[in-house]
Amino acid sequence: MEPGVGDVDFGRRTFMQATGLAALGVWQHDWHRLRRALTGRLVLPGDADYDRVRRPFNTVYAHRRPAAVALRADESDVARCLEFAARHDVPVAARSGGHSYGGYSTPEDGLVVDLAALDTIHVDGNGTLTVGAGTRMLDLYRELGRAGRLLPAGSCPDVGIGGLALGGGISVVARKYGLTCDHLVAARVVTPDTVLRRPDAHTEPDLFWALRGGGGGNFGVVTSFTFDTAPAHDLVVFDLQFPAAATTDAFGAWQEWMVDTPDDLWTACNVQSGTPPTFSCGGTWAGTPDTLKPFLDRLTAEVAPSSLTVRPLDYLSAMLHFAGCLPACTPAEGEAFVASSRMLHRPVDPARVVALLHGRRSGRAQFDSFGGAIARVRPDATPFPHRGAIASAQAYVTVPEARGILADVRDGIGHGTGYVNYIDPDMPDWRTAYYSRNLPRLRHVARRYDPDRVLAFPQGLA
Repeated sequence: MEPGVGDVDFGRRTFMQATGLAALGVWQHDWHRLRRALTGRLVLPGDADYDRVRRPFNTVYAHRRPAAVALRADESDVARCLEFAARHDVPVAARSGGHSYGGYSTPEDGLVVDLAALDTIHVDGNGTLTVGAGTRMLDLYRELGRAGRLLPAGSCPDVGIGGLALGGGISVVARKYGLTCDHLVAARVVTPDTVLRRPDAHTEPDLFWALRGGGGGNFGVVTSFTFDTAPAHDLVVFDLQFPAAATTDAFGAWQEWMVDTPDDLWTACNVQSGTPPTFSCGGTWAGTPDTLKPFLDRLTAEVAPSSLTVRPLDYLSAMLHFAGCLPACTPAEGEAFVASSRMLHRPVDPARVVALLHGRRSGRAQFDSFGGAIARVRPDATPFPHRGAIASAQAYVTVPEARGILADVRDGIGHGTGYVNYIDPDMPDWRTAYYSRNLPRLRHVARRYDPDRVLAFPQGLA
């Protein structure tokens, strides 16, 4: 059964009308009244677990103190929260996994609608996946593994499916299967007018289009997603470490090599800060170790690695490997970091990237290969405009070195484009960087479904 309100079909009626909450239209700015109206919990400052439930994953924003956190919110509670926020002009944000790079799922003095209880996962006999918006990656992969199915999605085990899918969703099998959003076939959304909507390719197609890469928090609160999936299959996972003295040459060789590889091969590499910086490269191959070997031989013929490991794994084990959960997961405590991104449409000067990270105490640049199935979707078919990129680049710096270094690395890698799921509060011209030519259509959809800017936040389309 889907998360939400069961078999009741509200159609075009709002939850306020359907549940009698219209009678509460005289709500004052009174959190205790909202607390009594919700079926779930409303945690307020002073409650024993307030400090625990308010904290985002990125502890750079751990100082933020929302006015309230709505827990175990079902669809009717989502509507109540949106109505309350609109009536009282309170910042409101949905939280799926709490990993927003800009901390936008934890608004200061605002209302957090925590969707963690919406974690139902169902895979039917045709491989169609229905998943609650609060589901975390680790739980999703385990359920898909039991069903023998595959969905290209993120690798961090406690990231929520909501934020990941709404921004696009890069995967370790993305070149073969595309982005997470490419597999979305329907959703359930509570919009700021408290209407429950069920967009798909035929019903409210503009809203459905916007949900496939338009970024989280822009059009409504998605409570569940329906995806098509593929049969799961074994993967080969590989990892190469290179001598520090060869970092520049190895990075340059990787860039030339990865653009001419088949869809079955996905790779990512890291240039890690240090004196000198170091270089490593890993990835997946949808085949056997023997059929992978000629491709790795071609790469290592340019620069010999200091170590090479190749491991055939079943699909679930491969996802656990990238999640850092083999043999077991380490509990997520959160961490402090700043991050940003660029999308590469041509190779970057490897010496420049290495120079940017030389001598730094912390920081790295990660490059994920694009192409394949990602590139076979038109740039305007979904809001994700970066279909022609050869790679995504993520700059990641741990505190205390922070934002000045981040900007140097980000802009040293490139200019003009970025990935909305690596949202950066200091991204220059962020609207164009994230959405390119899809921006006007996205803003039109945002104005239609949120004309009063209930979901407004600093980098929101409203």
